Amino acid sequence: MDSPTTPLISRRDALIVGAATAAAVSSSAPAMATQAAPSASASAIPRAKLTLNVNGQAHSLDLDTRTTLLDALREHLHLGGTKKGCDHGQCGACTVIADGRRINACLSLAVMHDGGQITTIEGLGTPQNMHPLQAAFVKHDGYQCGYCTPGQICSAVAVLDEIKRGVPSHVSADLTVRPLLSADELRERMSGNICRCGAYSNIVDAITEVAGNRT
Repeated sequence: MDSPTTPLISRRDALIVGAATAAAVSSSAPAMATQAAPSASASAIPRAKLTLNVNGQAHSLDLDTRTTLLDALREHLHLGGTKKGCDHGQCGACTVIADGRRINACLSLAVMHDGGQITTIEGLGTPQNMHPLQAAFVKHDGYQCGYCTPGQICSAVAVLDEIKRGVPSHVSADLTVRPLLSADELRERMSGNICRCGAYSNIVDAITEVAGNRT
């Protein structure tokens, strides 16, 4: 019984067919991309106009609504003092004071602060006219590498204000009286600001000195 015969194709013909197929696919790609373009533009990234009052100066911005306050300060207003550390709200390097409260700027969207008052390290003092806490950090070597220092100082300014207003912490023994300015109170309140250099004792000394001068 004769076996069925299989049509044969030469290697040359196979290469010609492959090249022709590839050319057909590549020529259709621009048309497909053109068809997809309208749908991409239809889902344009939403933007918002807002005003941030930073260190006493108003700034009008037009931002992607997903922009964090941290990126607005650093990338759009070019205030590099506020540092991007973990970008997850765990290290405190990005701490700023927003409407009197210290916050992690990396966890807050800029649009949430439209019309708000923001204070960064640049707004506390200058090398020629330092804030008392900045001077105390220098005196007590509370900065070391310096990366976490802007967040530490902004947080410390807010801590002293919290204690002055009688805001309790987790270690406050009596919630009905003004918290004591103790090392335990300061360590608890500053626990959200991480210092990889381990300058914690020096930081407490710097804050204690400034607090003592204010009482």
